[in-house]
Amino acid sequence: MILLAPLGALGRTVLGALAAIGRIALYALATLYAMVRPPFYLRELGHAIWVIGYNSLPVVGLTAVFTGAALALQIYEGGSRFNAGQVVPSIVAIGMVRELGPVLGGLMVAARVASSIAAEIGTMKVTEQIDALATLSTDPMRYLTVPRVVAATLTVPVLVAVGDSIGILGGYLVGTQSLGLNAAAYLKNTADYLVLWDVTSGLIKGAVFGFLIALVGCYFGMNSGRGAQGVGAATKSAVVAASILILASNYLLTTLFFAA
Repeated sequence: MILLAPLGALGRTVLGALAAIGRIALYALATLYAMVRPPFYLRELGHAIWVIGYNSLPVVGLTAVFTGAALALQIYEGGSRFNAGQVVPSIVAIGMVRELGPVLGGLMVAARVASSIAAEIGTMKVTEQIDALATLSTDPMRYLTVPRVVAATLTVPVLVAVGDSIGILGGYLVGTQSLGLNAAAYLKNTADYLVLWDVTSGLIKGAVFGFLIALVGCYFGMNSGRGAQGVGAATKSAVVAASILILASNYLLTTLFFAA
């Protein structure tokens, strides 16, 4: 019986995780249904676009520029072992727009946005502001969840596009200033090897990640426990769940887009 105890605990953990995934999936369906039914709160949508999109630009930009610069150094060092140091521009560009831009941008937005959404809505629940909305015949799903999910779905691809550009710029600066690569040849190789689908696939990933980030933040905020401890737990759970969902969905989307 002692040997079976760890297996029992593992089983309960797996069942709990599957049940949570099911509840989030049902919440996603309810959100999609609410998106196409009035009323639409455009003022809340505009505010969410500003908070999620514009205010996330600095952290996404800084992450991208340092990632592109480090990627150029690593590719040059690795490529030099095979006399292929000139592949730096093309690999940096493809790596940024396909994977690193969307994933790292999504993770940074998840850390910043999912936590703030969960904390804000969780605090509203603890202080019974959500109950007050329902008393005033305002659907919390349409008023709180839909604007944030739509805003994140629209703005994260824009953030990914900006991050891709800044990341490629970071690789360009390191390649031309530190590695001695020709500036004109760097730009030509970047343009020659980057195709439209590379960029489009990254933007689609950004839209999916944005949807998941805001959805998870709203879900855990709406289901927050009582008191400061409950809000803190909801915030932590939102960031962890959003990060895992981003990485898992990135693998699925990459398989769908690029598997031969």
